[in-house]
Amino acid sequence: MEKFTKLTGVAAPMPLVNIDTDMIIPKQYLKTIQRAGLGKNLFAEMRYEADGSEKDDFVLNQPAYRGAEILVAGDNFGCGSSREHAPWALLDFGVRCVISTSFADIFYNNCFKNGILPIVVSKADLEKLMDDAGRGANATLTIDLEAQEIQGPDGGTIAFDIDPFRKHCLLNGLDDIGLTMQKAEKVDSFEEQQKLTQPWLQN
Repeated sequence: MEKFTKLTGVAAPMPLVNIDTDMIIPKQYLKTIQRAGLGKNLFAEMRYEADGSEKDDFVLNQPAYRGAEILVAGDNFGCGSSREHAPWALLDFGVRCVISTSFADIFYNNCFKNGILPIVVSKADLEKLMDDAGRGANATLTIDLEAQEIQGPDGGTIAFDIDPFRKHCLLNGLDDIGLTMQKAEKVDSFEEQQKLTQPWLQN
């Protein structure tokens, strides 16, 4: 998993509340277990017309936001089903951070497991960040995970809280497999000892 330390990127405003995982990646795109390639179908029903052409009024289709790496979204982002394809699609598009006043629990946990930083802020702070994100080409935010700060285009900062363990994992690029591999020596030692004490388990 790619490390998340400091990110400076364009922030796209998505003020809708209750953006669920079916809106993030519609069900017809869930047949794959490959993480790559889902980005083109991110927000497909809001992003494309029935004939596959782009909807000009959708934020990620606008020139200033096509390369957005940060989403500033309305309350209860990621609600609905538990599909892990939702953070996969965000990440494949290029989104590394989502900021909202609240997230659905399963989506929130899945973000950390896939290298995306979900940040919870107050309603007042979200309104300020939504305004910042509305500046188009100038909608650049800096997310400093180590300092736990969001810096706006005007230089102002907003502090955010994060669980220390999740912060450690993101800073070091550790997903579940990476965490297990940190214990590789102990696992190997246990297996060697087990071969000696319980050889019948090796058959």
